[in-house]
Amino acid sequence: MFRRRTALLVHPALDDDALHAALTELRPTLQSHGLGAGSSRPLWQPVAELLRDTGRDWDRRWHRMSVLAHLLPVSVCERWITERPGDGDALVLRACVRCVRRAPAEGWAAVQDAERACLRAAEACPEDPTPWLALLGLLHSLAVPLRDAVPVWTEAVTRAPWHRGAYHRLLNYLSPRGHGSVADMMDFAGQGAARAPHGSPLALLPVAARVELVAHRQRQMSLGADSHWNETRAGAEIESALTDWFHTAAAPHAEAVADLNILAFALVRAHRPTDVASVFRRLGRHMTPHPWELLPEPERTFLDWRDRPGR
Repeated sequence: MFRRRTALLVHPALDDDALHAALTELRPTLQSHGLGAGSSRPLWQPVAELLRDTGRDWDRRWHRMSVLAHLLPVSVCERWITERPGDGDALVLRACVRCVRRAPAEGWAAVQDAERACLRAAEACPEDPTPWLALLGLLHSLAVPLRDAVPVWTEAVTRAPWHRGAYHRLLNYLSPRGHGSVADMMDFAGQGAARAPHGSPLALLPVAARVELVAHRQRQMSLGADSHWNETRAGAEIESALTDWFHTAAAPHAEAVADLNILAFALVRAHRPTDVASVFRRLGRHMTPHPWELLPEPERTFLDWRDRPGR
C-alpha cells in the first residue's frame, strides 16, 4: 500500500463519486458504532440504488461490481440475497464476491459454489457480461488453461463487444505473469486496438501490454527492462493511444483514471514531457498503484512529474 498524502487520491473507486458515496455510507467502522441503528433503510439499499442507477453501462457496472466485491462487507451482500433472493443485481454481486473473497482460498467446494453463483447470475441477467468476467477471474486464479478460459471471455464480449474490462482481464490472462506468453499477449493487444472503434480506450491496450512486458522483464532481471520503451514499436503504440483515444472527443469511461495512469507512466518512461504534461493535467490528484509500483519511489515520481514547473 502507498503512504497517503493529501496531494494524492489513491482509491480503487477512482473518480466515481457515486461509488465513493455508497462505500462511505457502508463503511464498517460507522456500522460498528451503531450509526443508523433502528433505521428502516436496509444496509444493502445504497448498493442496490447505485447498481440500479448504473443501468446498462456495462463498463461502469463491471468497475463498480469489482470494487464492491473487494470492499463491501460480505454480510451486506448476504443480507441482500436473503431479503431479495431473486434480485438480479444481488445475484451478480454475490457471484463477484464469491469469486474474489471465498474461492479458491476456501477449497474446491467454495470454487464450485462460486462457479454456480456466476452461472445463476448469468441466467438472471442474460445481457450482462459481468458474471462471465467474474467467472473468468475465478479461472485465472485457478490457472485454468487458456483454451478453457477463452469461451468464457467470448460470452462477455458477445454481450459487450468493446468492453474495456473484458479486454484487460484477458490481457492479464495472456500475460507471461499470468498464464500466457509475451507473443500471445502482444498480438492480442495489437489486434484488439486495431479493431476497436475510434475513441475506444482499447487503443491503449498495446501500451498496457508493454507495461506488463516490462513488469515481466523486471522480475527476470534488475537491469535493462526499461529499454523496451525506446523501441520504435513502443513509440508507435504510445502515439496511437494518444491519437485514437486521449485526443479524441470520447466521453470518459469508468476506468479512465486507470488508463490515464498507464499512459502517463508510459510517457514518463519514454521521456516525452510535453505529452505527459497534458495527461497529468487531466489526472490531477488521481493516482493508481499500478503501474507506478514498478518504480522504486512511485509517489515521488508521480508528484515530481505532475508538479513540474510550467505544468
